[in-house]
Amino acid sequence: MPSIRLGIVGKGGVGKTTVAGLVARAFVERGRTVVAIDTDSNPNLGLSLGLTLAQTEAIPVLPRSIIVGSGGSTTAERLVADYGRPTPAGPTLLSAIRVAEAGAGCTCGGHATVRGMLSDALSGVDVVLVDMEAGLEHLSRSGGTLAYADVLLVVCEPTRKSVLTATRTAALAEELGIPRTLAVGNKAQSAEDVEFFTATLNEGGLSLATVLPFDQQVARADRAGSVDATAIPAGLVGAVDQILDAVADAMSTAVQ
Repeated sequence: MPSIRLGIVGKGGVGKTTVAGLVARAFVERGRTVVAIDTDSNPNLGLSLGLTLAQTEAIPVLPRSIIVGSGGSTTAERLVADYGRPTPAGPTLLSAIRVAEAGAGCTCGGHATVRGMLSDALSGVDVVLVDMEAGLEHLSRSGGTLAYADVLLVVCEPTRKSVLTATRTAALAEELGIPRTLAVGNKAQSAEDVEFFTATLNEGGLSLATVLPFDQQVARADRAGSVDATAIPAGLVGAVDQILDAVADAMSTAVQ
């Protein structure tokens, strides 16, 4: 499989960061090298990759608005070496944005750095996974933070508002030139929820990669603020594998 630049997006509260952590560690379990970039201004991806809160907050933030790649002052490889930190789950984690001070200004510079990183080649890295901030604004920025992504995963929960956000996201991603957008249903608790995802996403023209069931182990970990870094919950393994397979299919389709 070729290297993958994977963006993970969705409406606030849908479990986007939890899904990002599951997908990142699943790629590692398949023997892939993964760099995960947290672009949320309230970064928590480290918790989903087995770090403590103190370790997550200690990760240095990428410099803003730096020119990466051809003609720039640095490379994506150099940024990973300087700012990346290993996680118990396996991926190397980068923190792109952190809002820690009121009135500090917008986060546009951090998004520009991430866009530059995605445009530059990372030798020896199989998957660059970007956990985006909730909503749509990152797709409307000049150039688009995820303009160089190969595949976009839109995470939804079984609500009409969440699916509406997903369909709006897919339309913006197409305008931005992202080759393929896939939907991931999350927190399903019944067959009715699964049917809802299938029907509404199909109406919106979105391909459904899988539906993740609501999982008590994940819920307990979220309440505790930590996860088991050694394994994906047994009830989610099959569905997470389906996400990776759908991404692989999307990549092969885009190449053809």
